[in-house]
Amino acid sequence: MARPKTYEGGCLCGNIRFIATGPAMKPHTCSCKQCQRHSGSLTQIWVEFTRDQVQWTGSGGAPSKWRSSEWSSRAFCSVCGSTIGAIDDKPTLALALGTFDSPNRQELAPQSHSYVSKRPKWWGINNPSDT
Repeated sequence: MARPKTYEGGCLCGNIRFIATGPAMKPHTCSCKQCQRHSGSLTQIWVEFTRDQVQWTGSGGAPSKWRSSEWSSRAFCSVCGSTIGAIDDKPTLALALGTFDSPNRQELAPQSHSYVSKRPKWWGINNPSDT
């Protein structure tokens, strides 16, 4: 029996670290205003896991949270301020791909883009399947 895949990552200063075990679900980009403001970028790349697939292993434990909507909180490191992800009220947890130690793994490539209409009109978006 094959062992489940694991993904490790963390914040800029190393205070928040995680290990996600199991299939990476719904890798996607999002250009909504909340994602833009939370990440400081025109788009954010998310990879989803269920809460029970993610262990917080760094000395800081679980990330700090700020309630961003009726159903979700944005997660960040309280020491360095790095964006970690979004923690929904349902069992979904979306981790920012930039926090992964090995973000170039094929199964993490975004498969869709949310809120394309919110991106600046001058900015092109290439679908990974187009390259």
